Order: sequence, then C-alpha cells, then structure tokens
Amino acid sequence: MPSFDSNSLPSAREFLKLSRNHSLVPVYRTVTADLETPVSAFLRIASDEPEAFLLESVEGGEHVGRYTFIGIQPYKKMTARGTRITVREGRREHTFDGDIFEELKRALSGHTPARLPGLPPFTAGAVGFFAYDVVRQIEKLPSLAKDELGVPDACLMFFDQVLAFDHVKKEIHLMVTADLTRESREGAYERAVRRLNKMEKRLAAALPVRKKKKPEGKLKITSRTPKAAFLKAVEKAKEYIASGDVFQCVISQRFDCVPGVDSFEIYRALRIVNPSPYMYFLRFGLEEKAAKKPSLAHIVGSSPELLVRVHGQEVEYRPIAGTRPRGADEAKDRAMEADLRADEKEVAEHIMLVDLGRNDVGRVSEFGSVKVKDLMFVERYSHVMHMVSSLEGTLRSELGALDAFRACFPAGTLSGAPKIRAMEIIEELEPARRGVYGGSVLYADFSGNLDSCIAIRTLFMNGEQGHFQAGGGIVADSVPEKEFEESVNKARAVVRAIERARGV
Repeated sequence: MPSFDSNSLPSAREFLKLSRNHSLVPVYRTVTADLETPVSAFLRIASDEPEAFLLESVEGGEHVGRYTFIGIQPYKKMTARGTRITVREGRREHTFDGDIFEELKRALSGHTPARLPGLPPFTAGAVGFFAYDVVRQIEKLPSLAKDELGVPDACLMFFDQVLAFDHVKKEIHLMVTADLTRESREGAYERAVRRLNKMEKRLAAALPVRKKKKPEGKLKITSRTPKAAFLKAVEKAKEYIASGDVFQCVISQRFDCVPGVDSFEIYRALRIVNPSPYMYFLRFGLEEKAAKKPSLAHIVGSSPELLVRVHGQEVEYRPIAGTRPRGADEAKDRAMEADLRADEKEVAEHIMLVDLGRNDVGRVSEFGSVKVKDLMFVERYSHVMHMVSSLEGTLRSELGALDAFRACFPAGTLSGAPKIRAMEIIEELEPARRGVYGGSVLYADFSGNLDSCIAIRTLFMNGEQGHFQAGGGIVADSVPEKEFEESVNKARAVVRAIERARGV
C-alpha cells in the first residue's frame, strides 16, 4: 500500500498567487509507488467509474515508458457524428452543427494553464478518439460503405482529475486542476483539496473484489468480409494501381465476436501479449442521447505507431512500414532485421510513406524545417519487428497542435498514396465503415500539446459485441492470398488477448 505525503501543493497562499495570472492551476500530492502498479491503481480508483481512461507505454517495444496516466470523472464530453456535435457538461447536454476539430480547439484554448515544476507532461485535458470516418470532415469523399457499427466520428472526454505514474522516480502524482473561470479562487482550492482527499482515500483502499464470469461456449470470431470478397478487393486495388490511380492502397477486414469477459481483463491480457508504445483502455459510458442505440462503449488497444506528436512548436511523425517476425534468439533477430532492410519492395514502400509524411507535416510547418531525423531503423516488439522512420518539423506560429493532427489524419500507412484517391478506393472496396480502426486515440492538453497514435491492434467493445480490424498495404506485385494471411496475422494480437482473458 502506498505511503502518502499529506501536504497538497501548491500551498493555499502559492495557489492564490498563481491564480492571479493563470486560469487553470493544478493542485497535487505525491505518493511513493514502489508497490503499486497501473493496473492495481486503476482498479482502486476507477473500477466503478463508467467513464475513465488508462494510458501506458512500452517504448521501442522493450522499455517501459516513463509515465502512465489514469483519469476519472470527466467534467465534459464532446461527441461528433458528421457535423452534428453533442456536448455534455454535468446533466446538461446540447447538440449543434459544427466542425469537431474547431470545437475541440476552442474548448482547449482560452485558458492560461500554470506549469508547475516536477509534474508530468499531461495534467488535464481531453482524452478520446477520432474514428477513421471523421476524414469526411477533412476531405470530400463518396459515401458508399455501410455504417454498421454506429461509432461516433469522434468522442473526447475532458478530465481535470488525473493520476500519473512516474516510473523513473517510483512516484504517483495525484492531480486535480482547478478552473478559476468557474468558481472563486478560495472555493476552487478548497474543492480541489476535497477531491484530492477522495482520490487518496480510494487509492489507499483494498483492491475491489472482482467476480470473474466464466465465458459460455467457445469463442466464435467471424469476418465481415468473406475470403473470396477480400481477395477480389485486393485484385481490384491492384487494377487501380496498374492504371496509375495510386501507388499503394490499404485494404482491411473487420472481425466480430462476443468475448464473454470483462473488457478490462482483455486489456490486462493485451498489455502482456503485445506491449507497445501506446497502450490504452478507455471507457466512454453511455453514448449521447442522439445515438440510435445507446450502449456502453470501451476501447482496448496496444498500438506500435505514433500518428503525430506536438510539444510546443515541435511536430513529430513516425511512419511504420515493413515487418518481420522476431527470431528465436539474437542471431536470428539480426538475420530477420538484415532481411527486412534488404527487401527492395519493403524499402520502396517505406520511402514512399516517408515522402507522404514529409508532405503532411510540411503543410503545417515552417518552410525548410521538416527533417528526416532517423531513416529506416528497426524497432523490436514482442512478436515482430518494424521498420520505422522519424520526421520532425517546426509548427507555423499561427497554427496549433490540432492543425498538425488534422493535416496528418488519417495516417498514410492506413490509407495509401496518394492519400485522397486511396481513401476513395477504400470506400468503394471495403463493405462497411471502419469506425475506430485506422483512426486515432489521443490526448491533448490546455498548453497546446498533443500525443496521438494510430488505432490498430485495437478492440472496440459496444456492449457485449467486440469488433477489431486489420489489413495491409496493397502494391503492384501484391499476392492476394498473402495479403489475406497478413491481415489475419495482424489481428492475432487481439485474438490472443481475448483468449488469454477467457482462460483459454
């Protein structure tokens, strides 16, 4: 059980000083966390919360990232379906027409947050997802694929209660951010301290007893796309490539199942079988009243791929293209890595996607600032290795993090090149809208910082129903049968996690 420093920081006097020039001020306590884990902390403070998040990281597939974030009790929720945006604050909910990117930008701007030394990079802000299909708010695309899942185009929850693990210092920061635009300075501080007391009490409590329901019957997973239809779609994509429409197009298939186990148990399994730089568990509670079928929605994911990261004015983009399985030992790993680097097809695809990324980042960066920091290095993960490049640019002064996110969305590695024509072909060849797959899970704060990943290796739970998706980049010499096998192989991480959670 963690030991507590009972003092809240800043002090009441320091808080009043900070509140003169800042509209958002974090109040926090620090906890020794050498016996605590992110999973146990989440179970203690969020097991009964309908809306919450857990964000973890294993960098390079092998080293635990410095910070883990947990958030509970969002004070606001923003959901978009096309141009219809629903905002819920407390018991109030209103719906209007707008641009979700601009509305999110507006919600995160207009504040002057205080930055306190020693605190992690994220203390409060928005956490959620943009579905692949929000691209219709960016580009004019045909509407051919069926909307079978009813996934919102975007859903962001705004948190001012955040718990952050610092894995280097073995500490937990309990943080409540006071909003001085909503209440008096004295009242805001007192309320923040009361909320910290509640978080502290919950974190010190015994772990809740979790009754595991034994799943009934065997796990049945079905593909939305029959194999023959998938092979036909790949052949058609190759025809478009041969005619010069595109160089590459990503074709995917969706898998549906009823896992029969708690979604957090699936997350616990996924973080073990597929540790990645971006691991996330998000609970969205009941959907907005405007939804056709309100239900509890959860997202469980473990993605290796950054979409875009913005810190201050620095933009980072890291395309991943090219994969090999891990070897049985170091020598075989090195042989696989050499084989990947020597594969002309993989290298050509990778360079094409690096060029696409340079173009996307260049749209929002200062002239001449976009640089390839690292080209075609290989990162090793638990079961595979990927070829990765890293691009950097300096954001233009008149633009913000969400402008960079919008410029890079969706990732070229999940659409193709040229991007717009590839997305038109995807709309024609895939029978149903993608939903979360190929979109992004992200957090964005009030200081203009943003970190986002591509939503792959991700399970979307809608009530009891589970949905996940996988695909691959089709090029001129792609073999349809091999592309089908690759999409099935990429889905195996989620399948293994579900089976592990079921006790198979």
